Amino acid sequence: MVKPLMRRKIVIDIETVGKDFDSFDEITRDYLLKFAESEEEIQEVKEGMGFSPLTGEIVAIGMLNPDSDKGVVYYQSPDIDQQPLEENGIEYVSDSEEGVLNRFWDTVKHYDQVITFNGRSFDAPFILIRSAFHKITPTKDLMPNRYNLSHADLLDLLTFYGAVRRKFSLHMWCKAFGIKSPKEEGVTGYEVGDLFKQGQYLDIAKYCVGDLYATKELFNYWNDYVKFSLNS
Repeated sequence: MVKPLMRRKIVIDIETVGKDFDSFDEITRDYLLKFAESEEEIQEVKEGMGFSPLTGEIVAIGMLNPDSDKGVVYYQSPDIDQQPLEENGIEYVSDSEEGVLNRFWDTVKHYDQVITFNGRSFDAPFILIRSAFHKITPTKDLMPNRYNLSHADLLDLLTFYGAVRRKFSLHMWCKAFGIKSPKEEGVTGYEVGDLFKQGQYLDIAKYCVGDLYATKELFNYWNDYVKFSLNS
């Protein structure tokens, strides 16, 4: 019997920040605040700019090979000429957003399966639209048919493609299965914007690595104990 070829897998995760609200034209600012009435709601809109590729940008893309535990984080930094840093099998490479995206597409094309948590709703569309902004052509289909496991979105898989309506965060899923959550390390996604303003670019990249490992462990848990296999 011929053994099936092993899929080359890669876990990906991104970090984003919002652009300065005042940098947008008046029509755009009015549109964004259309339903914001109180000062709290206005502030919420301004703090949520990083959730859309139209009002935010990518500051880091992390990639981890779950079989070798080797990976890379491409991250935004003004010091794009600095030498890459390597720690514990993870390489940190600084560049502009355009450079980060070009490096990502050059890397991801070599893998058969992309693994994410909520990647179909957030990471993949964000990468695609920001790439289009820079006129970068994709090298891989990040948004295949929802049931095509060339993109294994764990939020989709663990909620059985919407059969379970209540969705939870990566932190909640990790805690449920006894996986170390990166949110317990003192940094959360809500702080990325402040870190970027403070010039803590490498700290953002290292925070991204925590999400990569958590997603890898969650994928293994799903693969071993949730996914049905005819060979089991």
